Formats: sequence, structure tokens, C-alpha cells
Amino acid sequence: MAAELLINITGEETRVALLESGVVTEFFIERRSKRSLVGNIYKGRVVRVLPGMQAAFVDIGLDRAAFLYVADVIEDLDDHFLEQDVEQWSGGLEVERSMRGNDYTPIQQLLQEGQEILVQVAKEPLGTKGARVSSHISLPGQTVVLLPTMDHVGISRRIENEPERERLREIVERIKPQGLGLIVRTASEGQDEMVLSNDVEVLVNLWNAILSRYRAAGAPNLLHSELSLGLRAVRDLCSLGLKRVLVDDADEQKRIVNVLEPLMPLEMPPIELHDGPEPLFDAYGLEVELSRALQRKVWLRSGGFIVIDQTEALTVIDVNTGRFVGKHNLEDTILKNNLEAVREICYQLRLRNIGGIIIIDFIDMERQADRQRVLTAVEEGLKTDRSRTSVHRISELGLVEMTRKRTRESLLQVLSEACPYCEGKGHIRSPIGITMEVLRGIHSEITMGASSDIVVHVHPTVASLLMDEQHSFLEELELKAPGQILVQSQPDFHVEQYEIVTG
Repeated sequence: MAAELLINITGEETRVALLESGVVTEFFIERRSKRSLVGNIYKGRVVRVLPGMQAAFVDIGLDRAAFLYVADVIEDLDDHFLEQDVEQWSGGLEVERSMRGNDYTPIQQLLQEGQEILVQVAKEPLGTKGARVSSHISLPGQTVVLLPTMDHVGISRRIENEPERERLREIVERIKPQGLGLIVRTASEGQDEMVLSNDVEVLVNLWNAILSRYRAAGAPNLLHSELSLGLRAVRDLCSLGLKRVLVDDADEQKRIVNVLEPLMPLEMPPIELHDGPEPLFDAYGLEVELSRALQRKVWLRSGGFIVIDQTEALTVIDVNTGRFVGKHNLEDTILKNNLEAVREICYQLRLRNIGGIIIIDFIDMERQADRQRVLTAVEEGLKTDRSRTSVHRISELGLVEMTRKRTRESLLQVLSEACPYCEGKGHIRSPIGITMEVLRGIHSEITMGASSDIVVHVHPTVASLLMDEQHSFLEELELKAPGQILVQSQPDFHVEQYEIVTG
């Protein structure tokens, strides 16, 4: 699959688009004022231990304390891997390392308030939640990921050739620092031992530098910051076989080459400067795609459509036939519409970076074979997704429950905010409903003993309804009032806002 990476720099914002066979499949956006925290390593201080939740809150210097779950805690951090540096690289490391699992040790026995601890951000702060952190550290290179806190060897599940998996495992077992762990990335497929060994050397040196900073720094303190978006994208997506990287900023192009050449033992794809007359994203039609990625309704080619509603906890996707009426019988029409929706849903999940719990409401299918066919299509469609997914069977109501790993905000969260008018509900109360509420308020003031004129301040739309459709009822109220009822239009009012003033 021919893949290209487009990197656009505008002021403090960096945008990255991944194109596969000419089609944009993923967007990444980062602003200097809000750099991604995932991968950052901090020296933090425990501020609260919650035995009832088997978790702790850790101050890492952000607005909100980070959340640390008991399974992500390393016991006796200083005793186990901070008392000595890893030996310098010499083709193979021989360092005694003792790591203990803590899955079953209560959090209150592992951590105390005020304790300093080394943690890495695993998930961005999302909504009202702070960052999710772990004391299990991982340092990614191009071909391997170094795991300083666990003695483990893993092979990327995307390397499917069994002899190649065994070859890589044998290499990694030879070069792996004793007591440390390594995960073999997809980019290592077909590479020799020297390439992987050089990558490990770079990562071990980085880990030693982090340990030195940990000893010298106070808490909270940032010890290691992940690469910027453009650099991360080139490093992490090279395994997709990038044929080229296009950057529209000369300084960023040079930075990518200078920073990544020593970090990447493999040959980098060409890092080219886009200097055409048309802006980079416009030249590839990506501005239009970005706008479509924010729309709630997505039309299918057949005339059907899907509706995507995101909440903080989950995302609901509704499948509809729309204008699609089919050519044969109802069941075939429903099946075809659902299968077309599957392709679009799998695409939109990647494009919008939707994560967490996802509920897909397919059109109900009577035939069990059709349900299985749609479920299989979902599983196949998600195989190209780089985020970990889990799909459950279709329920009797045509619902599919699935999860998709979420480590950063979705495009909707990055590029939009809740409407200040409707407060994110997507609906506001109708003007006629507000009008009737105002009339009830006037009636209440009269019955409570208002002693003078009643002045009503309302939005112009509500004022028009009071003076037109509801004029007769307003007159009836005025006959019971001690004075006049005056309606004053306030253009700067919210349609739901009103004020009743009495003497």
C-alpha cells in the first residue's frame, strides 16, 4: 500500500495527514500551547491514595492531578532499578535486574501520600479527567520499544510470518539487556541484528539520561518530553512503507532530518519540501475532508447514511437507509446498506480518532447469516486500524458493542467546543415554550401581590410572540394586574433568557 505523510505548519499549529493509496485515513493535530503529553516522563508526587478505587492521584505539574491505577505501579522503584545505571552498550547487556509484579498488592501498601515516583503519561487528559499515568515506562525507537521496568520480549502482532517472528525473537533475546524488556515493532521485519542492536543502544542511553535527571530533580518535574507531532509521525509511521513525506515548512523539514537521522537506524523516506503555489492541504483536498470529519451525518454512496454522536463516555453510531430503497427484497436491501455502512464506519473511526466505548446501531436483520456477515465485515474492516479494537457480537436489536483504544482527543474535541448557546445539548427550548413560561411567571407575580407595573425583558423572538399570538392572553393578565405589563425586547438575550421585574 503506497502511503504518504503530509505535514502542514501554520503558526503554532502542526497538522499531519496520512494518505493510503491516495485516500486520507488519519489526521493528527497539535498546537504548541497544547502539546501531546502521551509518552512524557515525569517525577511526580503522590497527593492522594484511594484504597476504595485501588488508585492514586499524582501531581506531575499539570492543572489536574494524574490518575495512577494499582496495576500500573512498580513496587520499590528506587531499590529495583534506580540504584545503578544500565551498563554502556557493548553488543549485549549483562545487568542483574529484579522486577516484581504488583497486580495483587493493595495500593495502600505500595504508595503513600507525599511519595515521589517516576511515571509516564499513557493517556491524555480527556474532558474532566486528568492524565492516566503508569510507572511502567516504555521508550519507542524505530524498530523496537525499550521496557526498562519489565523483563519481557514481545513481537508486533502485525508481523504474521511465523519464521520471521522466531528469527526476530532469537535476535532480541541475544541483544536484550538483562532484566529489561523489548517489544519488536513492525518496522523491524526483515532487518538484521546490527540494525536492532543500534536502536537498542540509542534507547538505553536515553534511559540512562532519564535516570540521571530523576535523581537530580525535585517533584513534580518533567524529565523527558516526547518528540513533536511531525517527528513522531515520521518515526512511528515508517513501518507503513512511506514512499515520501511532504512538509510545507523549510525549518521543520530540516528539523525532521537532523533529529531523526541519528535516531532511526533504517533509511528514512524522502523528506521533501512542498513549495507549490497551492497550500499543501488544499492541493490534496484535505481541507474539505477535515470539514466532513466534523459533520454529524455522513452520507453513503447508495443514499443511506450514518449518524455519529459523541459523548464523553461513549460514541453512538446509527445506521439508516435514507434514500436507499434497494432493487430486490427488504432483507437484501438492509444487508447491502449495513455492509456499506461498515466500510464507512471503520474509515470514520480512524479518520476522527474516535475511541472508548462505541455502540453501532445497525438496521435490524432477521437472518442470522446476514448478522454474521456484517459482524465479520466489521472485524475485517478494523484489521488495518493501528489502534487496538475489540468487537462483540450483534445483539438481537442489531447493536454491536466495541471498544477502540483511546490515548488522545478525537478530532471533534480538538477542533471544536461545546456550543455556548445550547451548552452542547444540540437543542434549545422552543420560543413558544419560553413564551408560555414567561406568561406563567407574570401570572405568578400577580397572584403573589405585585404592586406596580410589571416589566418583562425577553429575546426579540419571544417578545414578538407575546405581542402577537399571545396578545389576548397578555391582555387578560393585565386586567388582573395592579398596573401595566410592559414587554421590552432585548437583542442581546439568549432565546431562553428572560427577566420579570416588578415594583
